[in-house]
Amino acid sequence: MSSSASGPVNGGISFWYADDGLPAVREPLGGDASADVVIVGGGYTGLWTAYYLKQADPALRIVVLEQRFCGYGASGRNGGWLYNGIAGRDRYAKLHGRDAAVRLQRAMNETVDEVVRAVAAEGIDADVHRGGVLEVARTPAQLARLKEFHAHELSYGEDDRELYGARETAERLRVAGAVGSSWTPHGARVHPVKLVKGLAAAVEALGVEVYESTPVTEILPGRAVTPYGTVRARHLLRCTEGFTAALKGEKRTWLPMNSSMIATEPLTEEQWAAVGWAGREALGDMAHAYMYAQRTADGRIALGGRGVPYRFGSRTDNDGRTQAATVRALREILVDFFPALAGVRVEHAWSGVLGVPRDWCATVTLDRATGLGWAGGYVGSGVATANLAARTLRDLVRQDRGQGDGRTELTELPWVGHQVRRWEPEPLRWLGVQGMYATYRAADRRETERHAAGSSRLARLADRVAGRH
Repeated sequence: MSSSASGPVNGGISFWYADDGLPAVREPLGGDASADVVIVGGGYTGLWTAYYLKQADPALRIVVLEQRFCGYGASGRNGGWLYNGIAGRDRYAKLHGRDAAVRLQRAMNETVDEVVRAVAAEGIDADVHRGGVLEVARTPAQLARLKEFHAHELSYGEDDRELYGARETAERLRVAGAVGSSWTPHGARVHPVKLVKGLAAAVEALGVEVYESTPVTEILPGRAVTPYGTVRARHLLRCTEGFTAALKGEKRTWLPMNSSMIATEPLTEEQWAAVGWAGREALGDMAHAYMYAQRTADGRIALGGRGVPYRFGSRTDNDGRTQAATVRALREILVDFFPALAGVRVEHAWSGVLGVPRDWCATVTLDRATGLGWAGGYVGSGVATANLAARTLRDLVRQDRGQGDGRTELTELPWVGHQVRRWEPEPLRWLGVQGMYATYRAADRRETERHAAGSSRLARLADRVAGRH
C-alpha cells in the first residue's frame, strides 16, 4: 500500500479495509483433520454455504479453509452492489426454456430480500441501504439499449421496474448528459467488508471451524490438500471464484477477470446538492465497457470499471495495487458523469479479480459420485448470487446425505449442474480478452462520437469473441 501527497492510497486490498480495518487473522490448520463438509474459500460463497448448512444441521462438522483471510478476494473488494442480476440467464432460457429462466430471476429477486433479512437477523451493521439500482443511458445508442434492456427485464417478470426519461433521471441523480434510465427496486448498497466480517463471525458463532492462512493446493474426492495437513470429508465444496485458476487442474476453468475501483474523499453538502443521489441507488450505465458506483455511508463515491482486464497466465494480484493509467481513467469517468466534482480528490484505488466462465454463465454443482461441489463464475454479480448459490449448495449436500425433502425449488433451478467448456490456452486467452475489451471501448467511443441510435457493430464483434452470444 502506498500513498503520496498528490495521489491516492493505492492497493492495501481495498478502501473498504482502509475504512473498517484489517481483521485479526485466524489460526491456520493445525494438521490432518476430518469433517463432514470442507469448504475451500472464505468469501461470500463459502461463508454463506457454511452458515446455511450449519443452521440446517447443527451436528455437521464443517471446516472452512481460506488461503489468506476471509474476505481477502472479491468479497472484500467489490462495489457493494447487492442486486438481482445473474450471469447467464438468457442462455439458460435458451437451454431450459423461458419458464426456467423466470424461476431463476425470481429466485434472484428474493435473494436480495434474503440477504437483507439474514444480515438484520445476525445484527451485522453492513451499511445496507435499499435504494435499488439505477442504470443510465447517455447517448442515443445507449438509450436504445436501455429501452431494449428494460423491456427484456419486464419479460422475465420484473413488473416493478421503472423506465425514466431525462427529467425523471435528473430528479434522482444528475448525471451529465443522461437521456434516460431504468430503475429496479431489487437492489441495495452494502459495505462489502462489514458484510463479510460479520458473516465470518456469525459462522464461527454457529460452531464452524474457520482456518485462515491455509492455502489449498489441490481438491480431490474425499480430501483437500494444504501445506499444513489434509482434511478428509465426504463433501468438498470449491468456493474460490476468481482465485480458482490457482488450484491444480483448474487453470482454464474460470478466467480471473480484473476490475478496478476508486473512492473519493467525502463530498461536501454543496457537492451532494450538485450531484443529487438522495436515494442512494446503486449506479450503473449502458456503455459496453460499463461503470458501477455507489454513494457510501460516509458520503463518498466509490466507482469502478475495467482497468487491465486480465493478466497473462491467469495471474492474480496480491494487494489490489492498480496502474496509474487505470486510476486516471476511472477519475475521468467520475468527472465526466459529475462535472461539478472536477476538483474532488480520489483518496483510494484498488483492484480485484472475479470469475468468468467461457460462456459467461454462473453455475452451482454437486457431483454426487465424488462429493465434489462448486459454485461461482458470477461475472461481477456475486454479492447477491453467492447467497443463492450457498443456499443451493446447502440443499444439494443435504439431498446427498439423505436429509431434508430431496429435491427443492433451488436444486431445480436451471443453473444447477451446468457444464461449460474450458478457456483456451495461452496466449490465445490473453489475446482474446485484451482484444475484446479494446473493441468494447472502441465501440463506446464510436457511439459517443457519431451519436447514432444503433449499437456499434464493434460491440457485436466483441460479444462473439467473448462467447456471450
